Formats: sequence, structure tokens, C-alpha cells
Amino acid sequence: MSPSIERRTTLDAVSKAIVEQLQEDGRRSYAEIGKVVGLSETATRQRVQKLQDAGILQIVAVTDPMQLGFARQAMIGVRVSGDTRVVAAEMAELPGVIYVVSTAGSFDLLVEVVCESDDDLIDLLNDRIRALPDVVSTETFVYLKLHRQLYNWGTR
Repeated sequence: MSPSIERRTTLDAVSKAIVEQLQEDGRRSYAEIGKVVGLSETATRQRVQKLQDAGILQIVAVTDPMQLGFARQAMIGVRVSGDTRVVAAEMAELPGVIYVVSTAGSFDLLVEVVCESDDDLIDLLNDRIRALPDVVSTETFVYLKLHRQLYNWGTR
């Protein structure tokens, strides 16, 4: 298996402005965004669709899981003995896993999870994550309170 080549998409100024408008308010109408960026409502809608189709943009509702009945949220540092890409793909398929990233440092992967209870977190750790053949060790960082969560860092 050869390493994947990362492709960075270069956005023009209009697409960047659209992304920034949606980062401020994902419910903003295409007509409102179009006025700001200098496009018609239809052209704005088409641009947003192209950004979504390219995987550059998702429009979602961001919530605080703890306020929605998920009593336990945690970040799990995972050390792997084999190919981290394989383990990352396996982790990404597990229920409760919402974020997987390969890292350089003391952990090979960081895995964010949302669980309904401590028992669910224990089950996920013992029955699913630690049961994967190439997982050597884990360290769990339980979230006590969400203080800040932003997604409006803009574009480059």
C-alpha cells in the first residue's frame, strides 16, 4: 500500500467568503450570503453544493453532547503496533466514536467518543477499542465540562 498524497484545494475569494459566512451562521440563507459575496442566490447555492460535494464543507448542527443526555465524553489516546491507518479506519467504524486523528507524539491516534454512561464507555474501551489486534495501549481523558467549542476559524 503506497502512502496517500494529500491534495489541498485552493479556494477563490468568493468560496472563502461563503465558507466564512456559513461558519458564522450555518442557517444563513443563500440570498443573504449571495448579497455579501456578490452572487445570486442560485449561484451561491451551486457554490455551496460544489463545496459539499468536494468534501470541503459540511453544514451541521453542533451540540454539547453532555446536555443532550450523553453523560460521558472522552478523548482516548491510542498506541498501535501495526499500520495506524488500518486501526484508524477500524476505529472510525465503532459506534460512539465521533473523531479519529493520526498523530505524531506519544499516541498514534486520538479518538473522541460520546457515550450515554460510564458503563458504556467501559464497554467501548474493553470490548471494542482494546479488543482490536494492533491496539497496544490506551489512555482515556474524560471530559468534565465543555468550556469552548468553535468552528469559525475562517479560511486561508
